Amino acid sequence: MPTILGVPMQALFGQLLLGLINGSFYAILSLGLAIIFGLLNIINFTHGAQYMMGAFVAWMLLNYAGLGYWWALLLAPIVVGLFGVILERLLISRLYKLDHLYGLLLTFGLALIIQGLFRNEYGVSGLPYAIPSELSGGQRLPFMFLPNYRGWVVVASLVVCIATWLVIEKTKLGAYLRAATENPTLVQAFGVNVPLLLTLTYGFGVALAAFAGVLAAPVYSVNPNMGADIIIVVFAVVVIGGMGSILGSIVTGFTLGLIEGLTKVFYPEASSTVIFVIMVLVLLVKPAGLFGRTA
Repeated sequence: MPTILGVPMQALFGQLLLGLINGSFYAILSLGLAIIFGLLNIINFTHGAQYMMGAFVAWMLLNYAGLGYWWALLLAPIVVGLFGVILERLLISRLYKLDHLYGLLLTFGLALIIQGLFRNEYGVSGLPYAIPSELSGGQRLPFMFLPNYRGWVVVASLVVCIATWLVIEKTKLGAYLRAATENPTLVQAFGVNVPLLLTLTYGFGVALAAFAGVLAAPVYSVNPNMGADIIIVVFAVVVIGGMGSILGSIVTGFTLGLIEGLTKVFYPEASSTVIFVIMVLVLLVKPAGLFGRTA
């Protein structure tokens, strides 16, 4: 079997695929974080819990309502997004004029409460969620076997990330959003309901996390700790890409997933820390992040 630097190509491409899968989740989650921070100036530590809620809503829809994966992919982001809207109206909207630390502490506390409630109800052993029959099986490629569902995760993540970037950067709605964060009084004078715009923005960022949770449900077991396990890495991705940078979160998410996969092949001991090492190096060279703007 052909090798690269002594590593069989099948093993190399297999780890690259796993890295790309992880990168897909990093990209969607960091995109949601970047939207909420970039447009609302809130460090949303509840994001991991909302990702976990998306997976649990998918599981509940299947087991309590008999609704399968495709319905869950549509309904779970809406349900969790509405939860985010309520959260923003009741609590987060009061913090916009305060220091970032207040938002961080509030959302961190909310994350602990949400995880605690789910852990108390469902335990920590994990609940299975089956791959939809339409995406079962896989494709035999020259150097690896590609499961259909994992390929779908990458494609779905790319489509959602690119569509979101286009809406925010290239449409009138995106222009209103960016303007509302810079000068809300002026935008309101043009008849735009700025508080509603900010609420929907937070709800959309939360819905992205829930969408990622539904995608993750068949890949990983559905458990209350799944958000806590990934959120620290996602924050590192956001810092590397540049806090609030939409494009930075997407590019950095996929790239770091691939780097993590390569590290597992050539130096497995460093695979769990390589992203944080890169974060330190980037902050030393460019404190605003790779795509961030220096204030």
